[in-house]
Amino acid sequence: MGNKTIARKIAMAASIPMAMGSEGNIGDEEEAVAIAEKIGYPVIIKAASGGGGRGMRIVRKSDEMEKLFLIASKEAEKAFNDPSVFIEKYIENPKHIEFQILGDKKGNIIHLGERECSIQRKHQKLLEEAPSAALDDTLRDTMGKLAVEIARAVKYHSAGTVEFLLDSEKNFYFMEMNTRIQVEHPVTEVITGIDLIEQQIRIANGEALKYRQEDIKLKGWAIECRINAEDVQSGFAPDPGKIEKLSLPSDPYIRIDTGIQAGSTIVPSYDSMIAKLIVRGKDRKEAIKNCKMALDKVWIKGTKTTLPFFRLLVRNQKFQDGSFTTAFIEDLDKYYFNSEYEEMLAAWLATKLFIEENLMDNSINIDFENGKEMSPWLLNKRINQF
Repeated sequence: MGNKTIARKIAMAASIPMAMGSEGNIGDEEEAVAIAEKIGYPVIIKAASGGGGRGMRIVRKSDEMEKLFLIASKEAEKAFNDPSVFIEKYIENPKHIEFQILGDKKGNIIHLGERECSIQRKHQKLLEEAPSAALDDTLRDTMGKLAVEIARAVKYHSAGTVEFLLDSEKNFYFMEMNTRIQVEHPVTEVITGIDLIEQQIRIANGEALKYRQEDIKLKGWAIECRINAEDVQSGFAPDPGKIEKLSLPSDPYIRIDTGIQAGSTIVPSYDSMIAKLIVRGKDRKEAIKNCKMALDKVWIKGTKTTLPFFRLLVRNQKFQDGSFTTAFIEDLDKYYFNSEYEEMLAAWLATKLFIEENLMDNSINIDFENGKEMSPWLLNKRINQF
């Protein structure tokens, strides 16, 4: 399933809804134009062996195809050592919904509900939550069963994720299957109480799943923010450097997965993510409230991060009412830099300066409950508290 054109063929054979597109890889830009004109613009070029947003370009008219086809192919070859690309009809302003799968070597396969992954930049996820406010129980059941069918079609065993696009009319389309554990898996752990890494190891050891589909109950709500060393004002460009000071909270509704500490050097050779902040709540409203409080307690000095963006995001009306789509960040210029947000950003900067000058020291992490230093590895072990 790592090859997306093969995955499309498997999904098609299993009668899974998909966006129209090429049956296989595209040979050249002329073939790409012919297919695009057949299915209608806009289309999206995707790397057949790709992931993480690389090797993808949206084409809205035929005179853009030659340039963008070559860019996507070269990017795919550089990232995946495979220049192969294919084309799909581009779904405008969708939701990105994925289902967590567990399958054992004895043929048992279940899903653990969905994750909402629509807050993205450059086709890469920034914030995830579980469950999704866009799905009711009926749609969740339908999509979940089809996700299991895809996994069953390839006799999948391990933890994996089946990803869909959901349009404004609640039509959904298979996008891909990721045959691995994903960055955002903690939000599923929070709402199910199931340690996915433990299950992955047990499955690899030949054990049968101890859960049936009817055993999976979704309880509460979880949100994950990917704290990246990036300059949001420069289009989320990487901002490597040394972590001079770091303060992380340890409230019972918070889980932090990280390996950094004060003195760590963030190098440009690796992914820019330096920590994951996961919060829980009894419902989405409480989870957002807790996310606001948690973000206010995280302070990192020495490199620019996505923290200021998240502090504004969780206060944004589109995010709070759940009406956002994958186009959210592209549309930020419509409301992100208006006077309301400029004032809010100025207030945050003033608060940040006060914290840095008056409260922060050289501690690795500060436990806000008792003022003691905490290892970042201890902060990772919070799933049982959820």
